[in-house]
Amino acid sequence: MATPVLQAVEANGTTWDDPSEDQLHDLLADMSLGSRFVVVRRLDREPADQHYMQVYLNDDLSYQVEYREGGPDRHFQAWVPRTHEVFAVEPVAQVLQGWACGRPGWRDALSWVPWSPAESCARHHPSTATR
Repeated sequence: MATPVLQAVEANGTTWDDPSEDQLHDLLADMSLGSRFVVVRRLDREPADQHYMQVYLNDDLSYQVEYREGGPDRHFQAWVPRTHEVFAVEPVAQVLQGWACGRPGWRDALSWVPWSPAESCARHHPSTATR
């Protein structure tokens, strides 16, 4: 058996080795307020556990998306609003799929800012921004 390159983990702990693009989309589409996140880790990069993308579903059904490529100076986040009273899964799925497959251009799809433990992505959310 080949060693997996990617591993997706759902909020309930279910793991998927080398998920397909369709599976990644479905994992995001299945998120709910009871199952708020999906983490996809690259298992073929060093340092271990420092290369991943994660998606979190906020209370207002917008998404916080983060990616990390090594140390803390390579950790970024973006906020994706809910549009027209539906989940905004398509742009998030396209970014996650692009990242997972190593396609160029996925970084350009969202407005990334450095991740900070002191300041969440909510500061960029129009209804909560104070800066």
